[in-house]
Amino acid sequence: MMTEVSFQKDAIGAIHSHPHEQVSYIVQGSFEFNLDGKVQRVVKGDSIYIPSNTLHGVKALEDDSIILDVFTPQREDFL
Repeated sequence: MMTEVSFQKDAIGAIHSHPHEQVSYIVQGSFEFNLDGKVQRVVKGDSIYIPSNTLHGVKALEDDSIILDVFTPQREDFL
């Protein structure tokens, strides 16, 4: 399952976890990405793998920042 999420500067994707594996691809802009307590800056063209049940979240560093998230298995809670 793929979802595209847009953020404005300083918007937060709260720290959370889920049983799905996830890959996040930065389509546009930049983010501060927290993966299991380790924070890194990611920019357009970067991708991050998030294992199942791993705490993660983001903060947008620019307006019009976009993440493409890919989940497996499909996220029933998004339907």
